[in-house]
Amino acid sequence: MKLATLKDGTRDGQLAVVSRDLKTVQLADGIAPTLQRALDDWNFISPQLDDLYQELNAGRAPRSFDFDPKRCMAPLPRAYQWADGSSYVNHVELVRKSRNAEMPESFWHEPLIYQGGGDDFIGPTDDILLASEEWGIDFEGEVAVITDDVPMGVGPIDAASHIKLLMLVNDVSLRNLIPAELAKGFGFFQSKPASSFSPVAVTPDELAGAWQDGKVHLPLRATWNEVQVGQPNAGVDMVFSFPQLLVHLTKTRNARAGSVIGSGTVSNKDTKKGYTCIAEKRCLEMIADGVATTPFMKFGDTIRIDMLDASGKSIFGAINQQVVQYVSKRTR
Repeated sequence: MKLATLKDGTRDGQLAVVSRDLKTVQLADGIAPTLQRALDDWNFISPQLDDLYQELNAGRAPRSFDFDPKRCMAPLPRAYQWADGSSYVNHVELVRKSRNAEMPESFWHEPLIYQGGGDDFIGPTDDILLASEEWGIDFEGEVAVITDDVPMGVGPIDAASHIKLLMLVNDVSLRNLIPAELAKGFGFFQSKPASSFSPVAVTPDELAGAWQDGKVHLPLRATWNEVQVGQPNAGVDMVFSFPQLLVHLTKTRNARAGSVIGSGTVSNKDTKKGYTCIAEKRCLEMIADGVATTPFMKFGDTIRIDMLDASGKSIFGAINQQVVQYVSKRTR
C-alpha cells in the first residue's frame, strides 16, 4: 500500500491512497482524514485503506485523479517524534578519520540516535529555504520508518512488527554549524533544519524481497544538479537494522504511533557506489589529499533522491528540491 498527504491549506493535509505505479490517487477522507489518525488506529483503518488501494490499482476507484508529487506534503507532515540514527557506521568512521580522530569501539555495537525536530517537515518538492550559503548546506539521503505504538523494552522480533510504513528522507545538514554545536556537548539543533520526505510512504510488503532483516536492500540514488553522485545500497553496510534502532530507542520509554525513525546517511564501504551526502565526498578528499575540494550546496542547486525497484520503477516517488535563499520577514 502507498499513502500520501496532499496539501489542503491545513497543517496536517489530507490522507490519500496512491496507486502502485504512482499515476493515480484518491482521497481517503471517508476512511481517515490524516495519516496520524490512521496510525492511531492502524489495525482497524489500514484494511480499509488497503481495500481502496486494490480498487485504485484495478482502475475501479470512483474518485481517482492524476497523482502530482508537487501537491504532496511530507507523508506525515509533523510527527510526535523524529529520531534519526546513524546505522551506516562507515559514514561515521570516514568523518572521524578525516579529522584524525579515533572512533570508539562502542560505535560498532550500540546505535547513535539524536532527537530531531518533528514539528515542521517539508514536502518532497518544496524548496530548501536557508539564509546563508556560509552554513555549509548539505543533503543527506536516508531511509526512514513510521511506527505504531511501540512499548518500552520491546525486543528485536516484536520491534519489526511495529514498523508500518517506510519513506525516503533528505535530512538537510548545515555542516559549518555542526562543530560548534557538538563542542558544547549537547548535540545538534541549529545545524539540523527541517527534513523533507518522499511523496509517498509504503508498507513493507511493497518492497517484496528487498525488505529483509529490517533493512531495504536496494540502491538509494542521489542526483545533485542533474548529475548522479551516488547509488549506495541501503541494505549493505547497515550495521544496525530498523528493529535494532527501535530496541535502542525504547530502552527507557515508549514510542508512540507516528514516531519517525531515520537510518542515517546511506553509505557503502565501496566508494565506487558514490555518496548520498557531500560531507562524505569531502572526507574522502581529506583522507586522500589532505584538503576537501568539493563545495557544499549553493543557492539554485538541486537535489533529487529516489529509489527504484528491480524493474526500474520508482517506489516512493522522488524527493526533488532546490536550495533557495530565505529572506527573514522580521522587522525588529
